[in-house]
Amino acid sequence: MEYRLIDGKSISTQIKDEVRERARKLKAKGVEVALAVIQVGSDPASSVYVRNKKKACEYCEMGSVSHELPESTTEEELLSLIEELNRDNKIGGILVQLPLPGHIDEDRVIRAISPEKDVDCFHPVNVGKMCIGEPGFLPCTPAGVIELLKRSGVSIQGKECVVLGRSNIVGKPMSMLLLRENGTVTVCHSKTADLKAVTKRADILVVAIGKPKFITADYIKEGAVVIDVGIHRMDDGKLCGDVDFDDVAPRCSQITPVPGGVGPMTIAMLMQNLVSTGEME
Repeated sequence: MEYRLIDGKSISTQIKDEVRERARKLKAKGVEVALAVIQVGSDPASSVYVRNKKKACEYCEMGSVSHELPESTTEEELLSLIEELNRDNKIGGILVQLPLPGHIDEDRVIRAISPEKDVDCFHPVNVGKMCIGEPGFLPCTPAGVIELLKRSGVSIQGKECVVLGRSNIVGKPMSMLLLRENGTVTVCHSKTADLKAVTKRADILVVAIGKPKFITADYIKEGAVVIDVGIHRMDDGKLCGDVDFDDVAPRCSQITPVPGGVGPMTIAMLMQNLVSTGEME
């Protein structure tokens, strides 16, 4: 089957261009929007993400302030910095780069961020709003997947959608957003019986299980749309996803590559959440 690549790079650029336009309109009204990024410790992967977020803010003509704290930072010190940023009117969004060192309670930190500044959409208040369909921030990666589908001409309404993975960051919110678009949604996980039988029903399959090249062609319905959220670095230094791309692609109508699929969308949607904080003024 002739498949089409879903190009996350170009779609994310479209979104960032739209955000930049919105940021310019806010500036014209005298409203400046800035993101505060907090990183504790110097995890190399986290440092790359933080750099990319700063670059995206620059591209979208919004401000960014970065707080790089030592690994030894106490939970109390981190919470007091968040409190300070909550009160700072110049800061529209606050983002704490996860994972945090073991001695800090991530849940407590997430709850300390004001829901109005929680551009990652991890705070229980924002997760609750998303679940009941109230307007507000949307979690960046799942919202990015919805945009990839819509802007690639994939209609979600009435489709059989299968989500592999039930994490709070991707799997659960992904299922909610597909439901919101009137998809018929099944969530699978490590305890699902006869996984292949379930995934083979999927018109749209979203894979977020954190296992390199786990999904092969025998999991896929002919003509399905496959979205691969996973990202792994192999021993040879190359990146791959949770889907065995070369094996699966010929069975698909559309598929995301890794890299260059879902990855760039996460930051684009973060920028969309951030600019909306200025529009709420």
